[in-house]
Parts: sequence; structure tokens; C-alpha cells
Amino acid sequence: MSIFKKLASQTAVYGVSSIVGRVLTYLLVPIYTSAFAAAEYGVVTALYAYVSFLNVVFTYGMETTFFRFANQPGANRRELYDRVLSLLLLSTAGLTAGMVLLARPLLGLVDIPPEHERYAEWVALILGLDALTAIPFARLRLENQARKFAGIKLAGIVANVGLNLFFIVLCPAVTRGQLPAVQPLVARVYDPTMGVGYIFLSNLFASGLTLLLLWRELLGFRFRLDLAFLRPLLGYAYPLMLMGLAGMVNETLDRILLPKWLPANFYPGQSSLTAVGIYGACYKLSIFMSLVIQAFRYAAEPFFFAQGTEKNSPATFALILKWFTLCCAIIFVAISLNVEDIGPLFLKRPEYLQGLVVVPILLLANLFLGVYYNLSVWFKLTNKTYYGTYIGAGGAVLTVGLNFVLIPLLGYLGCAIATLACYFTMAVLCWRLGERHFPVPYPALRLGLWLLGASGLVALGWHLPVAGWWARHAWHAGLTGEFLLALYLVERPRRAVA
Repeated sequence: MSIFKKLASQTAVYGVSSIVGRVLTYLLVPIYTSAFAAAEYGVVTALYAYVSFLNVVFTYGMETTFFRFANQPGANRRELYDRVLSLLLLSTAGLTAGMVLLARPLLGLVDIPPEHERYAEWVALILGLDALTAIPFARLRLENQARKFAGIKLAGIVANVGLNLFFIVLCPAVTRGQLPAVQPLVARVYDPTMGVGYIFLSNLFASGLTLLLLWRELLGFRFRLDLAFLRPLLGYAYPLMLMGLAGMVNETLDRILLPKWLPANFYPGQSSLTAVGIYGACYKLSIFMSLVIQAFRYAAEPFFFAQGTEKNSPATFALILKWFTLCCAIIFVAISLNVEDIGPLFLKRPEYLQGLVVVPILLLANLFLGVYYNLSVWFKLTNKTYYGTYIGAGGAVLTVGLNFVLIPLLGYLGCAIATLACYFTMAVLCWRLGERHFPVPYPALRLGLWLLGASGLVALGWHLPVAGWWARHAWHAGLTGEFLLALYLVERPRRAVA
């Protein structure tokens, strides 16, 4: 049980930076949706969709590779750290410079107006800075310095949020005549025509601050570039990069394809960028699930590698998946049944609220993504990472195909359904393949029944509406309580055995 306590405690610490930080960032959504029309926010959504792809290219699987080779017997972690970071430094410099120099033509390729060229340049610098922090952060995780990891991550997030508040809330208020004492300062640093550009500028400053806060991890770094040494690492990493790119197809391609494949006037009176802005804002409501998944991944990845050689590791992995899935199921039920009340708190303009129907679907999709991350331990421990590439590529093909069919028929609802179908299929494929190569006694049938029951309760709550604020909340609270009670009655006797 001490193993699980250690994993839980580290997940909790990583969760401070992940959950608290993401919540702080998420509190910006009401500000964005109040300050910017959906079409303006659509530009932000579209650019950050491309950022997700490029983050994978900039780091090309070296974080997981670093964990894997650092845990091998006799590994010289210091030398490994220097060589991996040297390679990443060299590649990052080339990629960042290329993106800055080609910002305008690259915008043309992705159908974003050329007047946003400086946004693209800032995005390139953000990508470069974030890539350089990847291995120092991985080193902190490897050394179990969860508190330092969380503190630095949180500092960058706080800086980002603070700058957003300054430029998007305070400065416009000052220009309207409020707080005359700070008007001279604001006049020097604030350009009202920048608009959504301040979102990218704030992110750039926060990324730079994060790199500076990692100075101790960078202070003793020595540039060592040995391709012979790195060749086996690259052989392990490139399938992970391909898997990551496929994962980004599944996670973000819908926001890229939506404006391209959405029929004209599908949503009367709204442009395609408006639809992207609405979908992107509502997608943020599924953040409650992704918060838990991200915090868990930070702690679980080094944990799985460390436990991989233990005799009872399959039973350990099965128990972890069980409780992870059940916790996520609770989040899925609670948020989905109350999204009509949560939504208006964050999506301030009425035009955004029409997209709330996608939230339960995306929450369930992200739950299956978390299950897939748990199941994927088998191909990482057996050095068969190419299976992850195959599974991710299959999911990417499914994503593209379903979006092609469903976007013209259902708009952004089709995007959400495609995401759910993709992650569900990837989880099932990973489970079936894992049974052959690294058998783990996962309680698949039991967990499937719990998820089916959770989905049924959510569907019941959505399709049987109750009039009146109090009656609706009592109905939704009753359904949530019913699920919690069932979990308690069924799973409690097994907890002592686990």
C-alpha cells in the first residue's frame, strides 16, 4: 500500500501545478469570452491548435526516452542529461529560427490572415522556450522533486494569468478613465489595437520566466553532442514522436478541420471562425477531466518505469487503472449533469452557450484518453513503442474520416463525437494488444459496466429535463448521489483487499 500512497502523494503535488494552475488559467475564459467576440477568439483557438502539434515536433519524444534510459541498470544520468539536452538545444534553435523567418508564408498555409504575423513569431519563441524546459522538468520528475517542479510550473502560470489580467482587464479600464494614477504607465506599455495578441505575449513572457527559474538545472549543463551515443535514444524516441503527432491529430485537428469542412452558413449568421471560437471555448469545460489526467501522468510515468521490473507490477497496474477510471467517472457524471449551470459562469457571451452540448461527450472522450495513457505502459516497458505509433495512427485516420463525414452533418457536435470514437477505439486496441505482449489483469468488464452506467445517468439527466431551478438541481444532485452511493456499496468491500 505504501507504493500507492507514494504515487497518490506525488500525483497530489503535481496536481498543485496542474490543477491549481489550470484553474487559474481557466478563470481567464470568462475574461476572453467577455472581451473578445467568438471570431476573435477563434484565431487564438486555431493558432494554439497548431502549437499542440509543434510542441510534439520540438521535443520529439525525448522526455519519455530520458526516463526510459535513465532507469536502465548502470545508466549515467548526468551524462545522459547533458547529451539529450544538447541535442534538444540544437534542434530547438533551428526550428525556432525557421518559424520566425517563415512566419508569414506559414500563416498563409494554415488560412490565418497575414496581419497576424507577429503572433506567429511569438508562438515560435514560446515553442522554443517550452522545448528547452522539457528535459530539466523531466530531470526534476526523475529525481522525485515534485514540489520544485510544481512551484516552477505554478510560477509561470501565475505570471501568465497576471499579465493577461493586466493587459486585457486593467489596461482597457484605465484607458476608459478609471484609475487615473496609473494612466501614464498604461499609456507607455499598452496598445489597444493589439487585442488577442496580448494572450500570446503574456504566454511568451511566462515561458521565459519558467526557463529562468530552472537555472539550477541548467547551471551545470555541459554541451555534449555524440550522435553514436544518441542513436539508440532516437530509435526509441521517433515512434513516440509519431505517436505524439497522431495524438495531436486526435486532440486538436478538429479545430483545424472545422472551419475548412463546415458548410457555408451552417450556423446562420456565424462565420467558420465563430464556430471554432464557440467550440474551443466549450472544449475548455472538459478541462476538469484533463486536469486529473495531466497530474496523474506527471507522477505515473516515472512510477511505471520504476515498478516495471517488480514481480507484482501487473497487479499494481490493474489496481491503479481501476481507481483512476472510477475517479474520472465521478468527474464525468458530476460535471456533465451540471454543465448548464457551470457553462454561463465561464462563457459570458450568449453566443458561446449554444455549444454546451459537446461538453459531456468531450468529458467522456478525455476519460478514455486517460485510460489509454494507463494502458500504454506495456509498450513503453517492453520497448515496443512502435505499437503506440500504430495505435495513434489508426486513431488519427479514424479522426480525420469521422470529421470529414460528421462536420458537414453535425458541425462541432460531429467533432466531439469523432473525438470520443477515436479515444474509445485507441483504448480498446491498446488493451487487446497489451494482453498479448504484457498481460495485466485489468477488470475491463467491471469498469466497462461502470462507465456504461455513468453514461446512462448523464443521458437520463440531459433528456429528461426538469422545470425550475431548485427542481433541476435536486434532480441532477440525486443522479450524482445515486452513482456515488452505488460506487461506495459495490467497491468498498474490495478496497480493504486492494
